[in-house]
Amino acid sequence: MTTHHAEGEGVLPLSRRSALRAAAVTGALATAPAILAESEASAASSTTKATATVSSSPSPMLWKQPERLGAPPNSGLHLTFGADPSREMTVSWSTATSVSNPRVRFGTPEGGFGEEVRAATVTYVDGESKIESYIHHAKLTGLSPNSTYLYAALADGVVPDAGTFETAPVGRVPFTFTSFGDQCVPTSSWASASGTYSAELTTLAAPSAGDVVDAIEQVRPLFHLINGDLSYANLSVDRVRTWNDFFTNNERSARKRPWMPAPGNHENELGNGTLGYDAFRTRFAVPSNGSADFEGLWYAFTVGSVRVIIVANDDVALQDAGDSYVNGYSQGRQKAWLENQLAAARKSKEIDWVVVCMHQLIISSANANGADIGIRENWGPLFDKYEVDLVVCGHDHDYERSYAVRGTVSGSETLTPNPVSTEAANIDTSQGTVHMVLGGGGNSSNTNTEFFTNGQAKVITAVSGPVSTGKRTPTYVMEEAVWSAYRDVEHPYGFAAFDIDPGTAPGGTTSIRVTYYNVIQPYGTVEKLESFTLYRKRSDG
Repeated sequence: MTTHHAEGEGVLPLSRRSALRAAAVTGALATAPAILAESEASAASSTTKATATVSSSPSPMLWKQPERLGAPPNSGLHLTFGADPSREMTVSWSTATSVSNPRVRFGTPEGGFGEEVRAATVTYVDGESKIESYIHHAKLTGLSPNSTYLYAALADGVVPDAGTFETAPVGRVPFTFTSFGDQCVPTSSWASASGTYSAELTTLAAPSAGDVVDAIEQVRPLFHLINGDLSYANLSVDRVRTWNDFFTNNERSARKRPWMPAPGNHENELGNGTLGYDAFRTRFAVPSNGSADFEGLWYAFTVGSVRVIIVANDDVALQDAGDSYVNGYSQGRQKAWLENQLAAARKSKEIDWVVVCMHQLIISSANANGADIGIRENWGPLFDKYEVDLVVCGHDHDYERSYAVRGTVSGSETLTPNPVSTEAANIDTSQGTVHMVLGGGGNSSNTNTEFFTNGQAKVITAVSGPVSTGKRTPTYVMEEAVWSAYRDVEHPYGFAAFDIDPGTAPGGTTSIRVTYYNVIQPYGTVEKLESFTLYRKRSDG
């Protein structure tokens, strides 16, 4: 990945507080329709700096400079949390070519767009098309917790693009987050054959890949987890166009709330860096994991009393499902990092919940990808040892969840997760981890019709090859799916919402109300499928 520093570095009810914030945001945007920028003269006199800087001005100024002919417009505006989600937010967007002085102006609904941060520009060159993509990341720091902000992405000669966001709360307070995986995106591309081009419509994505974004906005979560296999650009004849279409599809939500991604096997793109993840790593700015070699692949953040840990499963999964086979690429460094994260989270008196977001699966009873013993061997014992509460995944394109599981069924060849209880409605996660397959983000290759009907599941236990297709051949072993608590055989698309209730007293009970929503064809109607509750004792007792 090449880095250039171009200029520097069911629906939830609307609370009264949220309604007042929304009104303030609407009013502020209405009074500054062209959104706030320095004049051309002052922008031209700005000094190039090696790091992002912050400046302030006493009052907003209307944008008076028209977009220059040939200056590429902003595209794909999206947010990600910084290391401290209560005080840091990164605003990211892309342009087709280099731009001068990319920056973000931001402020509050009450005070206006008074602060400015210079953006760092990073690029990568797609290994197939040789197209260079320019992505701009502006890191906003020193924010106030649990507060609403307005922002606008700017560059010289470019019409600004604006959004809003809320910072995370501090301490034990209620909030909501959502999750799905395997989205894909409806897109069309030009396919080349013998020097001529013909239009190609990608049918890998269903219209639901767009409907699910509107569904997320009905819930209005604080943040959204996308559990791998984002754009499926690696299967497209035009990978850059597909990534651009992905952000165009999602920015109606991602410009207002952080979308925090896990890499899946379809983020592995041949020729895009040593491991194939340069497009993913360049387009998303996520908290650091402290490893220069693997920045952007795994990371963690805390919101309220919830620690979210995102891992990159291709490092340990046996299945050969990306453009290149990278099993074992971190040589154990990710596993060591994960254990340190889990141990620190469980020692903390401020953290009650440990949530892991990843792509490939420890549980699945669909006759599709199935579970992977490589993940069971590497991550499973750590989830048990440190009492991980919840694991959200994708990979198979359906909805399924487990009972609370801890350890493995005695003597099982496949390391079958052991259910500690068959309670499916009110689950004590201090006794075991709940796994959720949330692969209904929009891929048209559904697997909800592929569930085994004999109570079994399949597990990849080995691979051999590579063979003539370039893919290693999997060996599957069947097991009894004693861990399976619920699965949806009727609907292919949907997402889960997680409502955090921190409880009222030190050492008392805290809970997460989990609701799974179907996104119904053909019009994207949102319907509740089921709800259940996770609970445990708070760590501050």
